[in-house]
Amino acid sequence: MSIAMHSGSLANSVAVSCRRPWPATLRTVSWLTAWCLVLPQLAWADTPADATVKPVLGFGDKPVTIVCLGDSVTGVYYHTGGRRAYPEMLEVAIKLAVPKANVTVINAGISGNTTQDGLNRLERDVLSKKPDLVTVSFGLNDMTRIPEDQFRKNLETIIARCREAKSNVVLCTPNAVISTGGRPTDKLERYCEVIRATARDLNVAVCDQYRAGAALRTNDAWAWRTTLSDEIHPNMDGHKLMAEELCRTITGKEVSLQDVGPLAPTLRKTLALLKQEKPVRVLAMSPFDKLIGPAIKQLQSNAVVEVTAWPTEGKTLGDLERAANQIVRAMKPDLVVLAVPRTATADSDEQFVRSYSWIMNWSLSFGHQEWDCFVVHPSVVSPGPPAPRDDLVRRLIKAQDLSLLDRAAGDDTTTEGLLSKWLAQDR
Repeated sequence: MSIAMHSGSLANSVAVSCRRPWPATLRTVSWLTAWCLVLPQLAWADTPADATVKPVLGFGDKPVTIVCLGDSVTGVYYHTGGRRAYPEMLEVAIKLAVPKANVTVINAGISGNTTQDGLNRLERDVLSKKPDLVTVSFGLNDMTRIPEDQFRKNLETIIARCREAKSNVVLCTPNAVISTGGRPTDKLERYCEVIRATARDLNVAVCDQYRAGAALRTNDAWAWRTTLSDEIHPNMDGHKLMAEELCRTITGKEVSLQDVGPLAPTLRKTLALLKQEKPVRVLAMSPFDKLIGPAIKQLQSNAVVEVTAWPTEGKTLGDLERAANQIVRAMKPDLVVLAVPRTATADSDEQFVRSYSWIMNWSLSFGHQEWDCFVVHPSVVSPGPPAPRDDLVRRLIKAQDLSLLDRAAGDDTTTEGLLSKWLAQDR
């Protein structure tokens, strides 16, 4: 789905239970544990209790191809860091669950798509890959444009065409979202029930991402909130949970992706430009507008670095969010250095999460990552006793799948020294 709304509309949408002090353990229960705790409260209709743990596929020496068909939650976009989403993480999860698996997962998600769009490109983007399994994840855009009866007909046609091509199918309900006027939760739940009913009637497996997310939200609303990049899109932490749930549906086995870090190197485009002896255009928050050029020249003495300063002094978090929206994608730099100071604060943790997430969102290209971006923790510039939201900052950066320049406790290295060391290690 495409995003035109601004994050400010979140303010009246998040449950009151989310507005509480940041927990010491940011993910207090696992996705599966949350599901088990809340399971008695969920409406299961006539779905068998073990439906989500029966493996859909077996994995041996034979290569297995899985294609994930869907919208922007499936595709690779800014909300997960621009380099991968749950399909890419599903491949990692399956290889953890079944180490001998020879599996390839292909991402066929496109922003704004409905089931009708999925049907229109089914042959080109899915069946031409000769998949052993197709996962189908729509609903968040259908609920705004496709009537429920047509939604079901489209799902039935997708299933029939996949089966004609000898491909297994798993239907996925959409992720749980923050209710908005455009996508109210009660309407989304109706579309989820269409998916479940279609699966029951046609004997198709279901990965119920909505119920899994609702379970986590019911058990710990704040932990669930931090798996979202905006009202409807999960961040990478949310995508890891979706990949874990889909892996369990496909293999019958549980894995954890929480220790899987960002892809390396962070500065892929920057390093390529340096190798080609081309200029590097940098947009950097202060004080790194003064530091990044000399640090890059330590990597390559003849480097040409063109730096545009992004002032932060006296700016609120909201100011920096608006600036990110206005300048980054218009500029299309080669490297963005985010260094939000501790002085750029917000009135509540919820407001802080919203604005900080959107600073990162707007600092990335809309789709696949077109430029490098890394984030500097405030402690790098301002060492000393930890501030109240220091751990929250770390959590949000990790959840976005971006790399973090941080200062370890007790490390008295200068800011310049930490930057130079970090850049050298990223090569």
